[in-house]
Amino acid sequence: MSIKINTKSEKETYLLGKKIAKKLKGGEVLALAGNLGAGKTIFTKGLAAGLGVKQIITSPTFVIMKVYKIKNQKSAIKNFIHIDCYRVGDPDSIEAIGALEYFGQKETVVLIEWAEKIKHILPKKTIKIKIVIKGANKRIINFN
Repeated sequence: MSIKINTKSEKETYLLGKKIAKKLKGGEVLALAGNLGAGKTIFTKGLAAGLGVKQIITSPTFVIMKVYKIKNQKSAIKNFIHIDCYRVGDPDSIEAIGALEYFGQKETVVLIEWAEKIKHILPKKTIKIKIVIKGANKRIINFN
């Protein structure tokens, strides 16, 4: 089933990420795609905030993967893994840094920006999210 949601500002994109976080149970892998400037990091910041991450979220473009511990006692989710594949030339490098070990872990949510670069190693149940720019602040966010 495909769902499309329109946002009209960075704040709406952020709040959508926060809202989606509340529906996650743990074990999910989210594959985020979209052009540069589409709002992937804004969505990610909202998702992380919704999960209870207190740290400032920035894209791990150069380090590729960041692990955030979540200390929310009301949630079963204890880890948020943020992966950025923008600079990844070889999908095997994602395996080499241990990212695959987090896929499907019950206490973990993994979000991957530029996930299309590693699509052949993503789990079958990956939630695919594509952000499409439709104007200065307008976005269409597709969930599959």
